[in-house]
Amino acid sequence: MSENGGKRKVSLLVKISIGFVLGVLFGFGIGPLLGTSPFLSGWVMPFLDLVGKIFLTLLKMIIVPLVFASLVTGAASVGDTRKLGRIGVKTLALYLVTTAVAIVIGLMLGNVIDPGTGMNIPTGLKAEAREAVPILDVILGIFPSNPLESMVKANMLQIIVFALFFGVSCILAGERGRKIADFFEGVAEVMYAMTHTIMQTAPFGVFALIAVTAAKYGLAILAPFAKVIAAVYLGCVLHAVIVYSGMIAALCRRSPLWFFRGIQEAAITAFATRSSSGTLPITYSNVRSNLGVSEGVSSFVLPLGATINMDGTALYQGVCALFVAQAFNVPLTLQMQIGIVVTATLGSIGTAGVPGSGLIMLTMVLTSVGLPIEGLALVAGIDAILDAARTCLNVIGDTAVCAVVAVSEGEELLGGREQG
Repeated sequence: MSENGGKRKVSLLVKISIGFVLGVLFGFGIGPLLGTSPFLSGWVMPFLDLVGKIFLTLLKMIIVPLVFASLVTGAASVGDTRKLGRIGVKTLALYLVTTAVAIVIGLMLGNVIDPGTGMNIPTGLKAEAREAVPILDVILGIFPSNPLESMVKANMLQIIVFALFFGVSCILAGERGRKIADFFEGVAEVMYAMTHTIMQTAPFGVFALIAVTAAKYGLAILAPFAKVIAAVYLGCVLHAVIVYSGMIAALCRRSPLWFFRGIQEAAITAFATRSSSGTLPITYSNVRSNLGVSEGVSSFVLPLGATINMDGTALYQGVCALFVAQAFNVPLTLQMQIGIVVTATLGSIGTAGVPGSGLIMLTMVLTSVGLPIEGLALVAGIDAILDAARTCLNVIGDTAVCAVVAVSEGEELLGGREQG
């Protein structure tokens, strides 16, 4: 940290971490008093909720222009359509493989921990079932018929596809296309500056978001679901430590500690906001400034990851499917568990990177293997706690794949190489 006037400058990460810890302590402290204090329930909680929502709204405000401008710039800066296709194939392959591994880890933990065994399920639980979307419709939905409508609705997959076509067309259009690419490079730089400004409010936003969550759910409501919460959090830690650390050490020849230090701001923000799309501006900043990934790679890999790379969500699907099956005493055969892996892996494509999207995806998974859809009502009660961990893992996965793809393209990351 730099010094200014003899005083140490506190980093943004430290400020965010302080806000996070204080938010947890404050939330747990006022939670038991909400029912007896009109001031806390009528003024403090709504104010904190407002602050948290404003922070999330500011992040959402910059997502579409940031992603579009960055992708156009990234695609145009590659300069070679064959290289762009090569990066795309590598990225998709890594995302799908790590997602499948995450589901397997979730199912293994679900079988070992037995989170739903012995649960007393209240009768009359209802949850709205959602029909699984056919994979062909998912593929068709990737391509926008109206790009402006896609931007208005923040349909990230369609925005990504249009931005890639636009960026590649800038290459094919020659010198005139280069002028358009330069314009969007300027737009991207403006959006990076705006991101930096908004992130100065992150400690306050994180404090408010975590305080509201801790106050609402507290420790008491966690007790009956301690096993499923422990399984999801343990699974996320194992996936990060084993899979991502292994990728960074083996493929990037860098220390996992170097990697986790470099992306810790993005990870903490993802945990607090529960939105991989909302965290995207911070993720961009971390991989470029701390890991040394180029704009050409990061502007393609990260937006795509925020949309289709759902390792944490997929792991959560495995644990919660076992949880629901055990709670309702429905045996899950090996074939059914393989079906969960396939369905959740494919279902992760197009799942929105926003809070609560994993619960919608879980509906599809439960339906695909014939589990009681009423189980959603159980999981919904603790979904916010689970969502924080799975979103954090999603974002860490995006950054790990981004680093691996960069190295595979011959880029030199920051930091010393692993010895030996």
